[in-house]
Amino acid sequence: MTDHTTRLDHIVLWVEDPIAAAEFYEKAVGLEPVRLTDYAAGEAPFPSVRVNEETILDLMPRAKAERMRMLPGAAESSGHPVNHVCLSLPASDFDALRSRLEESSVPVSDVSRDSFGARGPARRSFYFRDPDGNVFEARHYD
Repeated sequence: MTDHTTRLDHIVLWVEDPIAAAEFYEKAVGLEPVRLTDYAAGEAPFPSVRVNEETILDLMPRAKAERMRMLPGAAESSGHPVNHVCLSLPASDFDALRSRLEESSVPVSDVSRDSFGARGPARRSFYFRDPDGNVFEARHYD
């Protein structure tokens, strides 16, 4: 049976240094790099990090912005990150993420409670930035 449910496949983030960004997402956030070796060898245009089995974050080098021709205005989006990307985690992973970020000296916001999201009010959430200024929210519902 084919599942035709709409899902989030990937989000493309503009970054200065994709290898450094992938290292941040692996070590501080706990996401697995994808195609990092291929990118470093010049065999892939950008690396990614895996959020889950269905979703990745592409780490697009800002230097490629001028070559973005598939959509008018795409190059102008470089340096203008979205408001934020939200990662939903189990409670134990939420706590582990916050600890890793603090251990890596990444500033984090205070913890909020009961903020609304895709599955209703989340028990706890907080915000942090990656080294390129992209804002992330981490939350858990359980």
